[in-house]
Amino acid sequence: MKIRTLFFLMAVTLLTSGCVIVRQGEVGIKRKLGKLNPTVIQPGPVGVNPFIARIIKMPITTENIEITSSLPSKEGLNVAAVISILYRIQPEKAPDILQNIGINYEDIVITSVFRSAAADVCSRFYAKDMHSAERATIEKAITEQMSKLLTPRGFDVQAVLLKNIQLPPGLARAVEEKLEAEQDAQRMEFLLDRERKEAQRKMIEAQGIRDAQKIIAEGLSEPVIRWQSIEAFKQLSQSPNTKVIVTNGQTPMLIDEGGK
Repeated sequence: MKIRTLFFLMAVTLLTSGCVIVRQGEVGIKRKLGKLNPTVIQPGPVGVNPFIARIIKMPITTENIEITSSLPSKEGLNVAAVISILYRIQPEKAPDILQNIGINYEDIVITSVFRSAAADVCSRFYAKDMHSAERATIEKAITEQMSKLLTPRGFDVQAVLLKNIQLPPGLARAVEEKLEAEQDAQRMEFLLDRERKEAQRKMIEAQGIRDAQKIIAEGLSEPVIRWQSIEAFKQLSQSPNTKVIVTNGQTPMLIDEGGK
């Protein structure tokens, strides 16, 4: 009974060891007696003889390599930065990558190509450019240069991202002072613009008052003045207050008797 149980367990072990699961986001490459099969194995269960063959699984999703590097600048300075390299393996090229490069392709190819491309591209730019809007241009140029070398070998470089850039202390202070000066200049320009607008408003207001006075002066003809005097006499005559009116027949002068 014990022998049967032992044989049963051995048989189950052989069956389970001969079944490999290739998961989503990866492909499998079969190696039999030391030779790689060029056919790519898609996700799913795969039967294999564990004594003479094995399945090597390789990821085909987007991978992120994060490295720290010192980038040279046009003026000869070294700028420390953390760089993220986003890439993925072309599924159909997985057997070729395993055959020609090996499983350690990140260290052998990708990081080496990056260091060369980054040194070539960054040396065309000033150190301050890596900390400004030019950073996107630098990232794009490095990505394109890496793609020229890596795409034919089975790698799609999706992006190169420069992060945590640390400028040399002297240059960093100079950049800060420049930014502060630009902010001060913008603030002063804002104040000057506000004063110009206020002066323009006052000028328009004064011009409006002048035009109004001019219109009023032009409209005060002799007949209008007489008519307004007549209206003033009418209003005074209708007032219940005691008053003395002294006039030469043209303009009234009012003496209020109610205040006595």
